[in-house]
This record gives sequence, structure tokens and C-alpha cells, in this order.
Amino acid sequence: MRAVVQLVTSASVSVLGEVRQIGKGLVIFVGVSDDDEDKDSSYLVNKIVNLRIFPDAEGHFDLSAVDTQAQLLVISQFTLYGDTRKGRRPSFTGAAAPEKAKVIFEKTLELFKETGLTVETGQFQQSMLVDLQNDGPVTIILDSGDKNWPRRS
Repeated sequence: MRAVVQLVTSASVSVLGEVRQIGKGLVIFVGVSDDDEDKDSSYLVNKIVNLRIFPDAEGHFDLSAVDTQAQLLVISQFTLYGDTRKGRRPSFTGAAAPEKAKVIFEKTLELFKETGLTVETGQFQQSMLVDLQNDGPVTIILDSGDKNWPRRS
């Protein structure tokens, strides 16, 4: 699974005329690949809600979403698996089929909700308008496959 996480002062998603919004927190764009399983959801959710990317009183990244009771806006985005290595049109063959992606995305949403944080979302497999005020700006990219790679020393 891949996630693009953005620290925001506020954000909203509009889909089919319905608007859902959050205040200070995180916008999380989530992509699901063919290889993903429930353990990938658990890894990403745990990593994201505990990432120390919120500033403390001195302005240092020292607080997590859990510490600050941040609000979360979670958006499915298969285009995170766009492969642009060849040609001019991205290939999305690395993204999971919609049926599989929906199940894993919904599991991911459940896990985010189990943290006790406020969670909003758009609608799976719909065109959405996302509006956000990136704070910092702070943008972090995560991939559950990275857990298998050793850290560089």
C-alpha cells in the first residue's frame, strides 16, 4: 500500500454534491496494490497515526496525530500506483482491481476509526474534489513495502 500524508489546517472532499470536511489534521491519499493484504493496512495505519510530524511548542516535529487528536480525511487514490517509466501515459497495472482495493481500503478505514480519531472519507471509485490547506507544507510518502528494506546506516 502507498500513502501520501499531508499535514493540513483544514480540508474537505466533495463527491456527488456531498461535502465532508476536517479541521487541523491529516489528509491521507491511499493506494492499494495487487500484492497488498490486511497486514499492509495495519502497518500503514499504525505508522501514520504515530508519525511525529506535528510541531510541539518549540516548532519541532515531536507530536503525532494521536497526541494532538488530529482529524483525518482518508481518500482512495489508485493513481498512486501510476507507472510512468515507459511512454507518456501512466500504466496502472500495479494497482489492485477495484473489487480487491475496495475491501482493503474499507479495512484501512476501519483501522483508522479504531484509533479513536475523527475520520472522514470520500467515496470509493468516484470522482472527487479535494480541497486542502497544506500546513508547513508537510508531505510524507509511505509505502508498506518499505518495511522489508533495511535502513541505511
